[in-house]
Amino acid sequence: MDFASFFLGTFLDTPVWFWFAFFAVVIAILVLDLGVLHKEQKEISAKESFILYGMYVIVACAFGAWVWYVRGSQAGLEFFTGYIIEQSLAMDNIFVIASIFAFLGVPRLYQHRVLFWGIIGVLLFRAILIGAGVALVHAFEPILFLFGAFLVFTGARMFRKVEEDDDIENNKILKFLRRHFRITPQFHGTKFLVEQPHPKTGKMVLWLTPLAVALLMVEIVDVIFAVDSVPAIFAITQDPFIVYTSNVFAVLGLRALFFALSAAMARFRYLQTALAIVLIYVGIKIFLVPLGYHIPTLLSLFITVGTLAAGIAYSLWKTRNDPPLEEQDKPISPEELKSTDAPNP
Repeated sequence: MDFASFFLGTFLDTPVWFWFAFFAVVIAILVLDLGVLHKEQKEISAKESFILYGMYVIVACAFGAWVWYVRGSQAGLEFFTGYIIEQSLAMDNIFVIASIFAFLGVPRLYQHRVLFWGIIGVLLFRAILIGAGVALVHAFEPILFLFGAFLVFTGARMFRKVEEDDDIENNKILKFLRRHFRITPQFHGTKFLVEQPHPKTGKMVLWLTPLAVALLMVEIVDVIFAVDSVPAIFAITQDPFIVYTSNVFAVLGLRALFFALSAAMARFRYLQTALAIVLIYVGIKIFLVPLGYHIPTLLSLFITVGTLAAGIAYSLWKTRNDPPLEEQDKPISPEELKSTDAPNP
C-alpha cells in the first residue's frame, strides 16, 4: 500500500487525513507555545494565562467548526459537548496539580515547563484509555452499565470530599518514588535529570530532580482522573475521533488556564459540588444508553454548562467579601533559584 492510499484510507472508522489534520494542529500550537511564546523561562501571570487559554479555546472551536462542516451537525455537537464535559471534570485535576506544586515547592517560574511536558503524557495515555474503552464498548455494550454506575458512585463520593484537602505527604505515588528513586533535595534549573555522585560509591549516577517528581505525579494523577472523564464522554458518543480530539483540546486549554485558576482556588469552593452533579448526570445518561434511552446531546450540553456556571457563580457570590487574592507570588529570578532548597520528595 502506497502512502496516498494509506492517507486516503480510514483508521477507527475515521479518514486517516482527519487524524493527520488533528495532530498537525496540536503540534503547531505546542511549537508556538514552547518555541515562541515561552522560549525563555518566565513566570506566567493570571492575565497571560487567560490570554493563552483564549487562544486554545479559539483553536478548539475552529477545529470543532471544521468537524461540524466535514462530518455533519451531530458530530460537531458531540465534539463541543465532549469538550465542555471534559473541561468541567478536568478542573478538579487542576486543583490537585496546584497542591502537588505547592507541596513540592515548585517555583512558578518552572511550573509551565512541567505542565507543557505533561501534555505528551496526555496524548499517549488518553489514546490508550480511549482505545481500550471503545474496544470494550464495541465488544460488549453492557459495559456501559458499569461505566455509568462508576460515574454515579464517583460523583456521590465527591459530595463528601468537597471540603477535604489532599494529603500529599501520605500520597502513595510520592512514597513509591521516594523508595525507588534517587531524588535531589534541590532544583537544578529546568532539568528533570542530573548526574551526581552516588553517596556510597562515589560513582556518577542519574538522579531525579524535584521537578521530575512533579512531572511524574502530574502524569499519574492525569491518568487517574481520565478514568472518570473518558467514560463520561462515552455517554455522548463512542466515536474514537470525537472522544480523543475533544479530550485533548480540553486538557490543552485547562493547562493554559492553570495559572489563573490556581491563584483563585479558594474562590471556587462550591465548584466541586457542581462537578459532582455533572458526573452523576453523565453517569445516569450513559447507564441509559444500553436500554435504548438517549438523552439529546444538546440537552446534555445545556445541563453541563448550566450546572458548571451555577457552581462558579454561587462560589463567587459566597466568597464576594473574602479578601482579594494576590495574582501571583513575588517573582523569583533564575539566579535566586540556584540556591533555593526544596522539600526532599
